[in-house]
Amino acid sequence: MRNEFIKQLVKLAWKNDKIVLVVGDLGFGVVEPFANCFPDRFFNAGVAEQNMMGLAAGLASEGYHVFVYSIANFPIFRCAEQIRNDVCYHNLPVTIVSVGGGLAYGNLGYSHHAVQDFAFMRVMPNMTILAPGDPNETKLCLEFIADKPKPSYLRLGKAGEIVYNDSTVLKGDGYLENILVRSNSNIAVISTGAVLQPLKQMLMNIDLKDLDVFTCPIWGMSSKVNMLVSLKKYKKIITVEDHLADAGFGSWLMESLEPEDRQKIQIMALKHDVCGMVGSQAHLNAIGGINADKLLSLLRE
Repeated sequence: MRNEFIKQLVKLAWKNDKIVLVVGDLGFGVVEPFANCFPDRFFNAGVAEQNMMGLAAGLASEGYHVFVYSIANFPIFRCAEQIRNDVCYHNLPVTIVSVGGGLAYGNLGYSHHAVQDFAFMRVMPNMTILAPGDPNETKLCLEFIADKPKPSYLRLGKAGEIVYNDSTVLKGDGYLENILVRSNSNIAVISTGAVLQPLKQMLMNIDLKDLDVFTCPIWGMSSKVNMLVSLKKYKKIITVEDHLADAGFGSWLMESLEPEDRQKIQIMALKHDVCGMVGSQAHLNAIGGINADKLLSLLRE
């Protein structure tokens, strides 16, 4: 997804001379296409993430759409005050790009586990979360936010994702992208972010005749009403995310529904145990609760 991000950002920057990329002394081997094409709009802020976010807010206040690129938790929790007070409070067009959402950097330990990022970002009133599940959704998310610049959080996988969702347009914040929809289904499975690929593998071994499967790559505080309308018909809704269950996508969706409908939600997310573990993304996801056995258990409840 990160390669698709740079590819699409370069395309957008040729059309819009207000697009700027700021990095925190990393991303090299990926960001060069932008840096080479637009050296006057590329800044390396060094290993100083809070200053990096302050720089982004300043540029955005002067009319630029700033993309701030770093890995895992570095552009999020190190910059919490600047995101809250400088970017979101002033509703500035800064897109925070976190590469390696979830457990993509699981081999590097807890400092690189981005499993509480949704919890922080989703309580910012002006923030839109962009969590694509594959390179095609990455492209669509970039087109969406370039057309409507605002405070946003783009959560990317690390590498190697396959294209699963071939939709040609994202209709808006909180819109559910159809992967498999059957008109008479009573159960919906909804994923957000890079967990789409392991979900696809799980679904290969499950009878899908009674399931509608969606991704929700764009969501946030402002789109809750959309979810209420879209999901009213379902008797059971299972959410899938590579984030801790607490205060993540499933919790946000539960809050979106009427009180009498909230019992429909079953959350498939990571257990707290993974916070102290080191291992590959696939291994940690599986032992953390993102696995076929867990999905089958939720479907049968």
